[in-house]
Amino acid sequence: MSDRFLSISQVQMRFERNGITNPVLKDINLEVNRGEYISLIGHSGCGKSTVLNIIAGLLTASEGVVIVDNKEVNAPGPDRALVFQNHSLLPWLTVYQNVEIAVEKIFKGKKSKKEQREWILYNLDMVNMSHALDRLPSEISGGMKQRVGIARALAMEPKVLLLDEPFGALDALTRAHLQDEVMRIQNELKNTVVMITHDVDEAVLLSDRIVMMTNGPSATIGQILDIELARPRDRLALADDPTYNHYRHEVLSFLHEKQRKVEAIDKHRQTKVKTESKVTANG
Repeated sequence: MSDRFLSISQVQMRFERNGITNPVLKDINLEVNRGEYISLIGHSGCGKSTVLNIIAGLLTASEGVVIVDNKEVNAPGPDRALVFQNHSLLPWLTVYQNVEIAVEKIFKGKKSKKEQREWILYNLDMVNMSHALDRLPSEISGGMKQRVGIARALAMEPKVLLLDEPFGALDALTRAHLQDEVMRIQNELKNTVVMITHDVDEAVLLSDRIVMMTNGPSATIGQILDIELARPRDRLALADDPTYNHYRHEVLSFLHEKQRKVEAIDKHRQTKVKTESKVTANG
């Protein structure tokens, strides 16, 4: 990781509805190096998905700019691939065809049919799905569907891989296995990855840095934690590692403090409403 690859500069996001402005993000600044694995973590509603969608080009920031490999992001593009929590496979296409449709779109005129097929098979093999090429999504498990979604994203050869809680809907055992697969693939390909997660252990295990978001409205980056753990990482060996547990404690402490502030604000608001109700009733 030696050069700046993804830059988010002074990004603000406001949504307007019925004349009311809702400030979602304020002063988001982040520099990501090539090959770095970044996790965004924070309480629900803090704008993590909004940040990811701005990087993907699915949303346009109200202010600020996003740069990927020296090019400004102003629309979706093949240099950024997004994997959702829901696999988003086309149900009428086989495992092979779901990857093929992306490869044909990206590499039409650049790779021959034979080269495209080899590339599809390579990426499906990378996520251990070579045995299910002709199966429909309805014929495979949730974890296998997510593997296909990751293979489809990798097959696009994106400069930045965006993961929106990719393991959130999976059972614990499947989630752990797929996390290990993603670590292995990222170590092999040196992808630049930005991932949203609510799982503290997942963030520490996978990341080079964890970006912790403050609560909204007007959410921003509250703290960035460098994860200096050697790779490859073994989850069992790290379970009793004092450095791993220190990082885990740092993230949990940040999230706990933000939750306490939310609870304090809610309590103050409830007290104010009760007081106003009593005044109105007595008036």
